[in-house]
Amino acid sequence: MAGFHSPKVILCFGDSNTHGYDAQTDGRFSEEERWPCLLGSYLGDGFRVIEEGLSGRTAVFDDPLFEGLNGLKYLSPCMMTHEPIDTLIIMLGTNDTKERFNATPENIAKGMERLIKKAKDTTDAWRGEPDILLISPPPIASGYEKTRIFGEMGEKCIEKSRLLAPLYKDIADRLGCRFLDAGSIEGVQMNTIDYMHLTADSHRRLAETLKTKLGTE
Repeated sequence: MAGFHSPKVILCFGDSNTHGYDAQTDGRFSEEERWPCLLGSYLGDGFRVIEEGLSGRTAVFDDPLFEGLNGLKYLSPCMMTHEPIDTLIIMLGTNDTKERFNATPENIAKGMERLIKKAKDTTDAWRGEPDILLISPPPIASGYEKTRIFGEMGEKCIEKSRLLAPLYKDIADRLGCRFLDAGSIEGVQMNTIDYMHLTADSHRRLAETLKTKLGTE
């Protein structure tokens, strides 16, 4: 059709904080609340924002208790499903801090580096040159150790999650990716139920920040 321009495709690849888990209801935030949906509405008709969030997803680890959560194994088919892609947003790492994976923050960062290289190597999925925005997730908040989730995640998750941002920033710089530390956004915080999932207001603040970042860079 004359005058038709394909929208820019942004693929959001993450875990429960991309899926939109709502700790208050043990369900999911609505499309009017989840950050990928909000981002799509903020950016407008020239963009198509795709949600690919999965609760429990890791960057590279196979979970011995749950099936299909290894992001490395799913990333390429996911990208090819939604091709052509203009921008890939990755926000993972919180689940990699689980005690059962026994990974240091440096291990988790190396896993993220491997995931990004996998994305870049999935050449048939890109419309042009790879454009990856790596988001370091907000760290798990103090108070988590008193919740029912503590036994699921383990003892050292808070400390590990707080150390990821500078490690991710180094990866982004070395691999030519854009970077955002979501924990540094003013007002972004975890809920006070499990202390590891974003509030609805934080989804909005993250979407607003991404709108500015993706709309101007």
